[in-house]
Amino acid sequence: MIHFDTDYMEGAHPLVMQRLVETNLEQTAGYGCDAYCAEARQLVAKALGIEYTGSADGYQIHFLAGGTQTNSTMIDALLRQHEGVMAAESAHINVHESGAIEATGHKVLVLPSRNGKVNASDVESYINEFYADETYEHMVAPGMLYISYPTEYGTLYSKTELENLHDVCSKVGIPLYIDGARLGYGLACDECDITLQDLPSLCDVFYIGGTKVGALFGECAVARPGLLSHLFPLIKQHGALMAKGRLLGIQFGTLFTDGLYLKIARHAVDMAMKLKKGFTDNGFQLFLDSPTNQQFFVLPNETMDRLAKTCSFEIWGTRGKTHTTVRFVTSWATTEESVDILLKEIEKEHEQTN
Repeated sequence: MIHFDTDYMEGAHPLVMQRLVETNLEQTAGYGCDAYCAEARQLVAKALGIEYTGSADGYQIHFLAGGTQTNSTMIDALLRQHEGVMAAESAHINVHESGAIEATGHKVLVLPSRNGKVNASDVESYINEFYADETYEHMVAPGMLYISYPTEYGTLYSKTELENLHDVCSKVGIPLYIDGARLGYGLACDECDITLQDLPSLCDVFYIGGTKVGALFGECAVARPGLLSHLFPLIKQHGALMAKGRLLGIQFGTLFTDGLYLKIARHAVDMAMKLKKGFTDNGFQLFLDSPTNQQFFVLPNETMDRLAKTCSFEIWGTRGKTHTTVRFVTSWATTEESVDILLKEIEKEHEQTN
């Protein structure tokens, strides 16, 4: 059985594992107050083109345990009690985080979206219409905007789209937050027109995903100067602070040495493009055209059921009467051999149906 369910099925990149083993018996301070975390923050800052001083009024760089904890922590930190977070109807925080945001006392304010993306004009309209209502004090105020890069559908915002979203948010004084669980896979693909160094100017807070891009676990959150204070205790309240914080520093330090993070992300994208070409060359329909490591197809149910005997993937939504949308995901560890095995099965399906 070969697996294309998601991009966190494997453990960690061998170099990450090697460094964890090499440092395993060292004794360090806890909660991220160790030399490995300090070094990793500097490596991340260098990759982002920002200066990290560790001062309360400078850039904030924190390592957190996982994606859901990072989203709930940062969103809770950014919002006041009466505010909610605007997000696409398909957003991860709206669909697949079990109400983690609502559990903090905040509401997800749903915006229309297309292929996972929200439009700046829709964000602006939502805000304007909210304050045009004379009873707005009785309602949940839009306190920030959440997007993910890539989106839940593997699609990308262009630099212009991100600038437009940030402009709308800045105009009304609310932060733009980017969920970067799969950030590496977005930055590594050919269609991407931004770099890591663009991110600090395109949003107010974002996180660099590690769990899905080569780490055993962990995410790296970055916030612009002056935006968040007293974030450390809030991270702990949300169960996102690790006592053995050096484990996160070692992992991100490794991923951000010699460009490893983007190198391994590029491999996943290359495997996804090969997979996509194999499906389309054999006459199977794309659900949408994703340039990243998530690929969506509409398959006849008979084909889907036969493929499920040799490989695992995810049904996207509910099973249709005759055809079903499915998702195949590659990762930094996906082998070309696995992709070739899958494509041989696809060729057999094409021969059977033609």
